[in-house]
Amino acid sequence: MSKSGEVSWKSENLGKRRWAFMVFLGILILHGLAILVFTRGFLLLALNFHNIDDQMVNHSKGCWTKPAVDRIFIIVLDALRYDFVSPSTFFDEKKPWMDRLQVLHKLASQPGSFAKIFKAIADPPTTSLQRLKRLTTGGLPTFIDVGNSFGAPAIIEDNLIYQMAKNGKRVVMMGDDTWVQLFPQHFNISHPFPSFNVKDLDTVDNGCVEHLFPYLYQEDWDVLVAHFLGVDHARHIFGVDSTEMIEKLEQYNGILEKVVDVLESQSGPGGLHENTLLLVMGDHRQTINGDHGGGAPEEVETSLFAMSLQKNPSSLPSETDSSSCRLDTEKRKICTSSIEQLDLAATVSALLGIPYPFGSIGCVNPELYALAAGTWNLNIFTPESGINLSGSERWMQNYVNVLCMNTWQVKRYIDVYSASSVIGFSDKDMSHVSNLYAQAHDNWLHTKEAVLNCKSESCSTLLPQLKKQVEAYSNFLSSITALARSKWTEFNLKMMGTGLCILLLSLFVHIFTIKKLDKLCSCYLPRGGNFVVSFEAIFAYAAVLIRSFSFLSNSFILEEGKTASFLLATAGMLQLRHAIVKKKMFLEGLLFVLVVPLLRFGIELGQSKQAVNSLFLKSFASWTVSVVNGTNLWIYVADILPFLALSMRHSSCRGIFKLVAVGTIFASSLVALAWALDGPLVALAAVIQGWCVIRLMTLERAKNDYYDSSTSYSSPVAKWSLLAVCLFFCTGHWCAFDGLRYASTFVGFDEFNLIRQAALLTIDTFGFSHILPVMGLTLIIACQRHLEVQAEKRKPLFFLQLCQVYLMYGLTMAISMTLTIICVTIQRRHLMVWGLFAPKFVFDAVGLLLTDLFICLASLYYFA
Repeated sequence: MSKSGEVSWKSENLGKRRWAFMVFLGILILHGLAILVFTRGFLLLALNFHNIDDQMVNHSKGCWTKPAVDRIFIIVLDALRYDFVSPSTFFDEKKPWMDRLQVLHKLASQPGSFAKIFKAIADPPTTSLQRLKRLTTGGLPTFIDVGNSFGAPAIIEDNLIYQMAKNGKRVVMMGDDTWVQLFPQHFNISHPFPSFNVKDLDTVDNGCVEHLFPYLYQEDWDVLVAHFLGVDHARHIFGVDSTEMIEKLEQYNGILEKVVDVLESQSGPGGLHENTLLLVMGDHRQTINGDHGGGAPEEVETSLFAMSLQKNPSSLPSETDSSSCRLDTEKRKICTSSIEQLDLAATVSALLGIPYPFGSIGCVNPELYALAAGTWNLNIFTPESGINLSGSERWMQNYVNVLCMNTWQVKRYIDVYSASSVIGFSDKDMSHVSNLYAQAHDNWLHTKEAVLNCKSESCSTLLPQLKKQVEAYSNFLSSITALARSKWTEFNLKMMGTGLCILLLSLFVHIFTIKKLDKLCSCYLPRGGNFVVSFEAIFAYAAVLIRSFSFLSNSFILEEGKTASFLLATAGMLQLRHAIVKKKMFLEGLLFVLVVPLLRFGIELGQSKQAVNSLFLKSFASWTVSVVNGTNLWIYVADILPFLALSMRHSSCRGIFKLVAVGTIFASSLVALAWALDGPLVALAAVIQGWCVIRLMTLERAKNDYYDSSTSYSSPVAKWSLLAVCLFFCTGHWCAFDGLRYASTFVGFDEFNLIRQAALLTIDTFGFSHILPVMGLTLIIACQRHLEVQAEKRKPLFFLQLCQVYLMYGLTMAISMTLTIICVTIQRRHLMVWGLFAPKFVFDAVGLLLTDLFICLASLYYFA
């Protein structure tokens, strides 16, 4: 084409090019709007009520409790595993990180059982922010909390910290700054430290230690919270089995030993800590590779250590004692129990004698309450004294009174929730709840009568009646918890349906535009013979639909990578058969089929949580090397200049820029060769598969037949998308938050910056599977030589077909997203909704938006 002809073509097609960019931008906006609207319907109904006045009314009726402790000191060790705290003898195999917190073993083994280790069970999802929210509200977590993990909004629901502040408790906090984001107005004094720099193991912990010990000698607080982050950061970067983790645990052991010494030195009669309760707890657990966020046992089973400075706990009836006892490595007898984290807010409220959080559905834990309440005694039923009760009867009286308040509060919340909710609980469920509550209340009347009779007659029937009352209340509370876990979340189906409709609209936009481009392409392509839709094209459509509809099953979501590799292998077998029949490109077909098992092996390895990040980082330590302090500007110039040179058009690249460009290309080629010989096999497999897909396109054309442009490219685009899915799982990712590799956010940097670190995490998670495949789509068009097309028509044809390929690739992603949304809607009451379906939705949504964004950027480069 002559220069004047090229200028004429450019001017004629400028409007079309801009139109193409506007189409892609419009699709991005449609998808963003659809996801936003759908997500807005995926929220829990939060009731902004607070337990103050009504509970005081109940106080006047006699159903109230006095404070059992004067002070509570809470030490949160973020991501504290159960096997960090319990002796190694409780497990089948001893690991390097076990038996490091020896001070807790020593305290738990002393006679009198004034200290105890608990396995604390959390509800998924297990990110730090939502665990803190639910620990303080006493409610079940929602998946939306996870989305706020990097920018916590203040809690508007009634919560434990609010009730402490409103009831005159002086609360001091230090450590993780998430607390001051959640409770900005509730602390008397706070010492927050930034929490997102996971490479920094010591700043937060050192800040806690600096401020912690002076407060232990002061009287100006009732509740002290110290949140350490070193263990959490160590496991993100190095893993559980690392030297850094062991060192951090040993540091914590020394800190706890000193804390206990200070507390015990002031725990005598009249001492500052005579009636203080120490709680050492984790907010969630972590997997072996240091991940968390899901609902696996390794992520939800954390620890709680409780120690009463009274050292004379109440005797606990055997019916409520769930202890399991063994000898530790020092032959000391240690007993451990289990506690639901859901119960912690109610238990702490009862110990402090403050109103329970309005939305709490937990039950006051009997073992923790007995440990902390000591010999505290209160005649709860009558103002008269003189009743001679045993230790068990005394404790049962106190505990029954606590459960009375607990049960009334939960019943009140359930009633208000059902009345305020659009859906609420069913009539059958509410009838069952009401019957259980009525039975507990009727039994309460008999219990009061038994206590009154105990004064004038024998008390032999009191203890059985108290046990019966505890059982009635416990049945009610456990039934509420089970009901809430199965039917808790409030969904706005109208908004969810609207979001789905917008997404369906985007599919029609895709299809309409693709067909419109078919007509435009037909003006440039010669037509002859019969119109044919190849079997490969039909299979491509079927493969996209099969993969998308597989999301309706939780089993197929778990095995998504294997499903994609199976479909890719099937497509490869069809191509190989075609190559054998046509007697050409047999090598490419065979190579395509042989590489798929490598991808499958990578998927097996990547999805296995035994293929830990810590081992990866140990093998490739250079990936985490940071920028040395004092690095000057020239290093950055050396990095940026080659990319600027490469971005310039070849005709305008002169002088030094041309030398830099040539040198950069040569250096990059050497790097690529080195990677091909010694780097990741996944990258090599991706290059080979991409090359095979492009080469095998010519097999689908017959000399005497003609195809729509979209039909010609349907098979390679479908295989390209399946390859992208395989690459996501091959590179060690999966659709869960415990699959995120936080260490990647600090490659090349020491300091934390939210935007920069978020970008790096996005590149690590989606770069190989979403960003690179979009950038590589151009090769599918560029490598096709339309020799039958006149030279002056090739550029406009290239423009149209590239537009079409981008639309087809975006359509495959949008179809998958549509089925994911349908799946989430259908399975919204499924047991695995927060652990499996919701994470899948989030990852697919981010992947779709990234795909649309980079298609827009590519179209801006090629078309605008």
